[in-house]
Amino acid sequence: MNWIILIIAGLFEVGFASCLGKVRETSGSEMYLWFTGFIISLVVSMLLLLKATQTLPIGTAYAVWTGIGAVGTALVGILVFKDPVSFWRVFFISTLILSITGLKAVSH
Repeated sequence: MNWIILIIAGLFEVGFASCLGKVRETSGSEMYLWFTGFIISLVVSMLLLLKATQTLPIGTAYAVWTGIGAVGTALVGILVFKDPVSFWRVFFISTLILSITGLKAVSH
């Protein structure tokens, strides 16, 4: 169950990073709405990470959480914010996914 909580925490990390990107692109009341989304996502992500680390090793949980956030944010950057796509970028995103899967496989 805590692995599911950790995955959800990682997805909320993607959410707060994405909201931060939208804050940068907007102004006025829309900017404040995105900033509110950033704060809510940040708090939820941290609370879920805290819950997950009650039974999972902190090093593994943190690495998986940041990995999910990094991969998810990179994909959102490519799909939403039109970040550049190159072979090496996709290659290294793939290695992150393999690393996250490997940590899950070797953790008890």
